[in-house]
Amino acid sequence: MKQTLIAFTVAACCAFAGTVGAAGAAVTKEEYKAQMDKIAADYKAANDSCKALKANAQDICKAEAKGKEKVAKAELEAKYKNTAKARADVLVAKAEADYSVAKEKCEDQKGNARDTCKKEAKATLNAAKADAKAQRKT
Repeated sequence: MKQTLIAFTVAACCAFAGTVGAAGAAVTKEEYKAQMDKIAADYKAANDSCKALKANAQDICKAEAKGKEKVAKAELEAKYKNTAKARADVLVAKAEADYSVAKEKCEDQKGNARDTCKKEAKATLNAAKADAKAQRKT
């Protein structure tokens, strides 16, 4: 199960990496500001929906909401700046969002399984960051 999750995460990052370069036209300053406001509103709505949950499920929900916000901001920044660094930052934001969620999901486990889960999540994060660094250079 854990290897499937890791493989899926890596595949998703690689698939997304191909689409980042073709991310469309540049964004005007007004569109940028409007999109930032929309991202903030979406985050607030997602975060508010987490309040109905309890314990670790709420933590997972909040991590997912925060991760989506960071990724959306990074994607918007990449469209606005249209630089290799900004596109690489999108990959890093996705990796960090996935890591935060995975780390929270690991909290549901006990003992050695939890430690192993966290180590695998960290390894996936490090691999994704290395991929992003390599993408920045190309």
